Amino acid sequence: MYAGTGNIWGTEGRADGWDMDRVVTEGYERVVWVFKAIDTIGKHASRLPLELGRGLTEEGEFEETFPDHPLLRLLNGQANPLETGPMLRKRLSAQILLSKRGAFVEKTRSRAGTLTRLDLLPPDRVLPIPDPKGDYLSHFEFTTREGVIRELPPERVLWIRDPHPTDPFSGITPLEAAGISVDLDHLSRLYNVSFIKNDARPGGVIAVDATSLNPQEMDRLESRFLPGSEFAGHLSVIAAGPGGMNYVDTAAKPRDMNYEHASANAKLEILAAFGVPESVTGNASGRTFDNAEQEELGFWLHTELGHLELIANAFEKDAGEEMRLRYDTSTVEVLELPRRKRRAEAREEWNAGLISIDEYRKLAGLSPYSNPHTRALWISPQKAPVPLVPGDAAALGISSGPDQGGSPGMAGPGPNAPQPPGPPPTDGAAAQAVAEARDETLGYAPGGTPGAAAAAVDEAHAAMLSPQSGPAAAAVDEARAGLDGIPEEGPAAAAVDEARRMESKALSLITEFSVRDDDFDQARAAVEAALTGLFARQEGVITARLRSPKARKGTRYWLDDGPTDTRGGIKPMDMGKAVGAEKWQDEVIATLTPVLTRLAGARAADAADAFGSSVGGGASAGIGAAVLTAAAVAADTMLAFHRALELTLDEAQQAGSALDALVGTVGEMLQGEESAHVIGSIAESAATATVNGAVDAVAASTSPDIQRTWQTRRDDRVRPAHAAAEGLMLPVKQPFEMEGWPVRFPGDPLAPRSLTVNCRCRLRYRTAPEGETP
Repeated sequence: MYAGTGNIWGTEGRADGWDMDRVVTEGYERVVWVFKAIDTIGKHASRLPLELGRGLTEEGEFEETFPDHPLLRLLNGQANPLETGPMLRKRLSAQILLSKRGAFVEKTRSRAGTLTRLDLLPPDRVLPIPDPKGDYLSHFEFTTREGVIRELPPERVLWIRDPHPTDPFSGITPLEAAGISVDLDHLSRLYNVSFIKNDARPGGVIAVDATSLNPQEMDRLESRFLPGSEFAGHLSVIAAGPGGMNYVDTAAKPRDMNYEHASANAKLEILAAFGVPESVTGNASGRTFDNAEQEELGFWLHTELGHLELIANAFEKDAGEEMRLRYDTSTVEVLELPRRKRRAEAREEWNAGLISIDEYRKLAGLSPYSNPHTRALWISPQKAPVPLVPGDAAALGISSGPDQGGSPGMAGPGPNAPQPPGPPPTDGAAAQAVAEARDETLGYAPGGTPGAAAAAVDEAHAAMLSPQSGPAAAAVDEARAGLDGIPEEGPAAAAVDEARRMESKALSLITEFSVRDDDFDQARAAVEAALTGLFARQEGVITARLRSPKARKGTRYWLDDGPTDTRGGIKPMDMGKAVGAEKWQDEVIATLTPVLTRLAGARAADAADAFGSSVGGGASAGIGAAVLTAAAVAADTMLAFHRALELTLDEAQQAGSALDALVGTVGEMLQGEESAHVIGSIAESAATATVNGAVDAVAASTSPDIQRTWQTRRDDRVRPAHAAAEGLMLPVKQPFEMEGWPVRFPGDPLAPRSLTVNCRCRLRYRTAPEGETP
């Protein structure tokens, strides 16, 4: 049947002699292992739905999905009047595995260019015609059942094949490699059937003495071996030679053993060519549960996923730019094995103190808690905490030095230690604790009352404002006084005095420095622009989630495809998953951090030039802390806003609102006056905190003699606490006390929101003249 026609490269057409009818008749329809392998691969390709989206999250989910795309309506719904999308995909999968030429899908579009129909063409009646001008492919020739040849342009036909390594006009099929095994399996079974029908070998033969036999006796003797399978296994008595009787066992012969080995080898070779283990076809006998599970995982990783990707990639170019088409394999349980293994390894690493709880939750696809206990490493066997962030040492009960770094040897209570009295934290434990300390919530909820955190903060402030001398202070005083109470001056003291005089002399050349109004305005505008773009993206993502089939499945918002569609229900839609408040909290930090870093760097450079210094390590650490703190506070505010959005959507759902009404609610909150107010508030606070924090960090690292003066806008919008601080001058490292709270600079994110929200104040920095005491 080999045709041997030439193609554009002058080589023989490898697929031209492939007899598709013979392949189906003698391979797919007759050999059980060929049928089962193709049926197993094709059922998965037809059962799993296809999904279309754009952008990927850390969990591998699409950021935006398009369930109503015309391509999905054909592949998941009705492909053509004769067959559904799953039926077409199963036949397509079988043709790719059986046809050496590949499979051909004809696409029909409307006048507007929208896909309206998909038809699978018989591969033995489609011929790709090379372009003599060298453009690879001229057209396809399709011969109809009536013998009419239709010329189809390349853009109308989707040619899907497992590519041949040397011939682009040919594909490859596992039947080529397994062809001899397929023939051997079929012929050996056919031979065995014929043998059983015609041989009817008895179970044994008893031979008796017969010195002479005439023809009639011979006929009678042969008639004892009755033909046909119904007489197999009976005993026959025949005459033997002189001298007695003997018995011959005919129950087993080497010929039978040869058939068993040939059949077993053919099965193994056929399944190996298709990449389908026998346990996946339904026979897992002789295997442990683990072995069968590993075989199924290997089938999905090395066979099925590649086959599904071949089909999805072929249709992807009809989806649109930047679109991705893939099979939804979330329901395939065996694909969870690698993720389970990674989570188990991560749990062992956490138990050994190698990673933190937050790091484990990130590996497990969960949102981190981001509090001191979950950020720290817990060293076994005593589970002693080792803070990874210097500021967490105090919360973990670890003594720290002047650099605020923790010591792992001074561990405080572990995660199982008794907790302080008070209500347990709810969503955002760290944020709730900060809110309690500020005697307020994050907004969009009734005001709270002071809790355990607030009490702890008040106790700390009382201790800070009323320091008491302890043994360490007494030791320092004793060391300063000397043995006889008179300070001793040596070379080191002289060197320190000389350095101070040189520093004071350099600083006396500087008059003053303050941040301009334009700096604040530019910073606020930059943050507003970043947040406006983020809000627009949030609207698109949340809207797509509300309309996605996953969110609507099992709810009253599911649109039934027909009377047999049972995917609807009465359960409420999960608004928390649709909004994804915690994920957007991380997005805010990721979006604002680079913007605030650039703003802080520019203002820090201006301050360093004015002070005649540079942005060194100490200043860089302070600038980074100001940026991260401002971004974290902005994220907390955004979290509260999205919690309010979840609550509003839940209330609308309970009131019976339609899906379009829910989508409209999302648009109103994310693009209306409320979002504008939130964006303005976050931008004002973040810009003020970042700019003032960066300049203050540079001043603090330059010299402790630099003094700063609090300045307000002197209008009716100024808070009374800020108006009382107007003109107050303090050293650079000493915070301003307002209503009992220490405020490091205007907009300090660690101060209560009542003292920082929409703050427009600034600080004027200057050096102390020589002889003046700060």
